[in-house]
Amino acid sequence: MEFHAWAPLFYFPRRYLKLTTCINNLHYEKFQDGTVKCIEDEIPFEVPEGWSWCRLRDLLNVCSSKRVLQSDWKNEGIPFYRAREIVKLSENDFVENDLFISKEHYLELEKNYGIPQSGDLMVSGVGTIGKVYIVKPADQFYYKDASVLCFENRNKMLVSKFAKILLESSFVQLQMRENSKGTTVDTITISAAMNYLCIVPPQNEQVRIVAAVQQAIVKVNEIQFNKDNLHSTITILKSKILDLAIRGKLVPQDPNDEPASVLLERIRAEKEELIKHGKIKRDKKESVIFKGDDNSYYLRTGGVEESLEDWRFDDLPETWKICCLWELCDYGDCINVNTEDIAEDAWILDLEDIEKDTGTVLKKVTKAQRNSVSTKHKFHSGQVLYSKLRPYLNKVVLSDADGYCTSEILPLEFKNCVLPEYARYYLMSGTFIAYANHCSYGVKMPRLGTTDGKKAIFSLPPLSEQKRIVETIDFCFMQLNKISEALA
Repeated sequence: MEFHAWAPLFYFPRRYLKLTTCINNLHYEKFQDGTVKCIEDEIPFEVPEGWSWCRLRDLLNVCSSKRVLQSDWKNEGIPFYRAREIVKLSENDFVENDLFISKEHYLELEKNYGIPQSGDLMVSGVGTIGKVYIVKPADQFYYKDASVLCFENRNKMLVSKFAKILLESSFVQLQMRENSKGTTVDTITISAAMNYLCIVPPQNEQVRIVAAVQQAIVKVNEIQFNKDNLHSTITILKSKILDLAIRGKLVPQDPNDEPASVLLERIRAEKEELIKHGKIKRDKKESVIFKGDDNSYYLRTGGVEESLEDWRFDDLPETWKICCLWELCDYGDCINVNTEDIAEDAWILDLEDIEKDTGTVLKKVTKAQRNSVSTKHKFHSGQVLYSKLRPYLNKVVLSDADGYCTSEILPLEFKNCVLPEYARYYLMSGTFIAYANHCSYGVKMPRLGTTDGKKAIFSLPPLSEQKRIVETIDFCFMQLNKISEALA
């Protein structure tokens, strides 16, 4: 069998891999003892002229550390790194370490077994495998055996930064994953690592590759920064749109619209009729909004009055009206249902199913699929489902079907003078979220109380204007969502 001449890039005083191309254009592995082996099925792609295929053992010396017993761990001294610390170092170039060994122990290990040197590559070998950190000249640390591997770079022709790029490439990372399976936790062994198939360009090419990758990373970071800024801008813009909407500044007013004051008077008249006929009782602590002598709005609850200056609703259009939330919906009046009385195929909505800030239902889960025994609130299609727990998460849903929800979600039935779609957007506005957060109680699991929820201020436009507002918000949000999707 005839082989073409081949000049190796690296020379080692041990058995090393030498790949050539024979006359039938197949790749062979040739060893110093003269044996050869066809490895054409391992070669995934062609490489440029001057580049070479090799095994990792021909580039780097793969080794582990001398075992350090847990009894030798200290609270201060020389840092002692496990895989988790190497992962953090690879990502942030910094780690807050909580394990150490004594200086004396470190010097003993250095003398008898050696320590990582500048330019060596530390690789996480357990759990989150394949994370790479290049040892710096000033580094002083030791590492846990088996958990971390040291790829010693004693080869003057191999650039450590290129070696890191190589090890982090999808080509080598795939070999790491495929050869680490079969155990409870993914683990890179020394024998497996030594046999990884690698590609090596000439040294000057390595330097150019490192420079090109670093420039690319800078560009990628710039793009990501701009994307993050744009995402933030979109979020702020959505909040601003809602803020304009609930203040009557998003769409023009139509003088022909029936004023909201007429809608409210109709609601209040209907309520007085129900009280008169004994069907409901008057709430002695119900909240009422009125204008004071200074032409500012105030809220009276029982005998207590408070200013509504923080709500900033003094400049609402003349056709609008402000009122309390309890006047427009049945806030807090929920139908409780025991879990055993719910059908197995019924929809059970939990907070984790709702995407924050958008109100999108991420998944619909049935009772049969959800292991839950707590009492639920019954809701029906068309109701607004408001999460009173952690209101800053802004989870508000317009239900499209009947179902049951966690008791931390309040189904709200709005009167005919309020579009559920407009009510949902109002509850998602920054103004309402700020109020809910201010009134929330509880440290670990803050929630909006029923009393505070009922007396929350609601800016009510004419019904026709509500429709125009919802249509405009829907259109604006759709365009902004398209931009967000394009950035993903």
